[in-house]
Amino acid sequence: MTRIVSIVTPVHDAALHFLPEAFASLRAQELPEGWEWEWLVQVDGGSGTEVPANIREDSHVKVSDNRRGGPGVARTMAWGRSRGELVKVLDADDVLPSGALARDIEVMEAHPSVGWTVCRVLDLMPDGSLQHYTLGDPDPGLLARGELYAYWETTHRPQVHPATLCIRESLLAEAGGWMALPASEDTALLMTLDVMADGWFIGETGLHYRKHSEQTTAHPDHRGGAEWEARMGAIRKHAEALVLRYPSA
Repeated sequence: MTRIVSIVTPVHDAALHFLPEAFASLRAQELPEGWEWEWLVQVDGGSGTEVPANIREDSHVKVSDNRRGGPGVARTMAWGRSRGELVKVLDADDVLPSGALARDIEVMEAHPSVGWTVCRVLDLMPDGSLQHYTLGDPDPGLLARGELYAYWETTHRPQVHPATLCIRESLLAEAGGWMALPASEDTALLMTLDVMADGWFIGETGLHYRKHSEQTTAHPDHRGGAEWEARMGAIRKHAEALVLRYPSA
């Protein structure tokens, strides 16, 4: 029986032109025997017909759209259409380097108690150069429950990059998908997963994270102000409620 890893990608009009590069990086992935990928592209506030025809016509790709709800809503809508036992996030403007999906799958198969993986990131700069994501990676291997949340409580920044998450679908269902936040919904999910289950940090680079002026993190409200405080408050409240349900975290 074929096993599936589902890649979920929200996209809005400003990022549509990046989709062909993300698609090319997916097509170049070599998966372990018995596995295949499906790509759930979710157009937030637009029409699926805006996605290039060569992408829409690929049998591995499922394109849909929804009323504008923001990235958290679009991610959850994409996940709702998925069939895979693993769910991998991929933003429309990012690129998967060779071997990224295979490493996620191999960790999950080798460590049944691990609920999710993250990995090393290189920032893809506007000039095409690659720079290391600067927060400081943990050692490769097991991330014990609660470890990343403790870091986030102090810094309000995730120690690892949430745009690299690969999650067991059953755990994502228990978590309830992504929070309906205007930004930081991926960080919110990472904190949720961290207090629910052990994770794993993969030391090899698994994402080229594109830096550009139109991305959500470039918005002036992203790192301060009333909206930022409300986002951080929502993340904290959800994580702390789950800590009560998972007291060993």
